[in-house]
This record gives sequence, structure tokens and C-alpha cells, in this order.
Amino acid sequence: MGHALVPAELDDEKLTAAIPESTLPDSHSLAGEAGRRRLAGAVPALATLCRRFAGFGTCRIVPEQAAAIEGLATIGGRDAAHAVSEMIERAVVQGPTLQIAVSAAARLGSPLSPDALRRLLRHAEPGIQADACRCARPLPELILILIDLLHDLDQRVATSAASALGRMGRVEARPILKRLLRDAPSEEVVDAVSSIADEECAVLLGRIARSRSALADAALISLENIDHPRAVAIAPAIRRLRLPRQSSGSGHAEDDVLQQSSSL
Repeated sequence: MGHALVPAELDDEKLTAAIPESTLPDSHSLAGEAGRRRLAGAVPALATLCRRFAGFGTCRIVPEQAAAIEGLATIGGRDAAHAVSEMIERAVVQGPTLQIAVSAAARLGSPLSPDALRRLLRHAEPGIQADACRCARPLPELILILIDLLHDLDQRVATSAASALGRMGRVEARPILKRLLRDAPSEEVVDAVSSIADEECAVLLGRIARSRSALADAALISLENIDHPRAVAIAPAIRRLRLPRQSSGSGHAEDDVLQQSSSL
């Protein structure tokens, strides 16, 4: 009986060599260890492991592929991004495993072709559509699809489409992003709205920036990137309010600016 494989005890070269032909449960532990080490040299081996199972998984997740993709996403970098892109472009992953791959592509910023993006944006699975929006580029044909997705019944898809359009500077996304800032703010929305913000957006960002929420810093940064008179007034006022006050009378001007802003 052979010894159980202990990935943590393998050096980088042996770990990489063991990945391509591994099977469950070794593939999980080997890919996880490669990710933990951020082992860029293991990217080709993880891609090979994925390709071994091409054609499988139309109805279920292929665990070996899922482990390899998560390893690539954890390692990061250009080579990992291109490896995930290739898996999607060549249909190496299918079904539920495709969802994992597109999510990884969004995290890695994988370069996907317009044809692949068009297919993914029109996919029947909303989760794939939402992640594909995060990969989209400002190409006319893709922008038209994203605008159409603003009206999707699945909130994940509509939000992701609006965020993508906002980052592209498309004002069609403003109504949805404005509503999300008011009712369900997130870091993605706060970041996306800065390039298309109007006065009301600046006020909403100011309220978030002045709050004690985890998004306060992100909202302030977004405000400082907005070229609008109201944002130009609100951002430094909030920045000064965060400084220790030197006297009980200080900060009145800042309070006045923010009070005026809250009237919208």
C-alpha cells in the first residue's frame, strides 16, 4: 500500500509534476497547495488537469476541474487569467463548472473574445450572465446587450450590467446605480457610479461616506474622483470632518455643506 500524498511536504517542482495526472481527492489538495503558495509555475499543470476532463460535466460539477480553476484564481496573474480564458473559449468546461470558470475569469480579469462574451451574456444561467458582465469590454455590440440586461428580471444580472456600463461611462446605467446607492449599496456600485455621477449621486455617496459603514472609505474615494461641483464641495468637507476637531466650534462650515447636500 502506497503512502498518502501530502502536498505540503512536496517541493514546488514535485508538487507541480503531481498535478496533471492527479485524481480525487489529491487534485483538491494539490491545487489548493499550489494556490496557497501562489505557485505561478503550476499554472500549465493546472490547465492540463482541466483539459483532461474536457467534455464532461454537462449536468454536474467536475470536481477536478473546479479544484484546478480555484487554484488558478488564487494564484492569479496574467498566465492564470489566460489559462481560464482558454478553458472557456475552447469549451473545456461545461455546465455547472462553466459557472465556476466565468466567476474566476471575472476575478482574474481574463481576456475573453467578443464572441465568447456575447454567448455568456446571453447564457440561460443568470449567475454566468452576471459574471460575464464583469468581464465585458466597451464594444458596441456588447454595450447593446448590457443595456438590454438592465431590464433583466434577475437582480444579479441587472446590477452587474449596470455596474459594467457605469465603469464604461454609459449614463444608461445611472438610474439603477442611483437606486442601488440608496437602497443596496455595494463596493461594486460605489466604484461604478463615479464616472457617470450627477448631483444626486454625489449626495448619496456623501451620505455613505459620512456613515460608519464599511463602504465609507470607498464612497469618499469615489466622490473625490467625480468632476461635479457638488462632489467637489462634499468630499473635502467629509475629509475635514474625519480629522480630530481642534475646538468645539470647528467643523461648522463642513456641517453646513453636508446639511445643504442632504436636502436633495
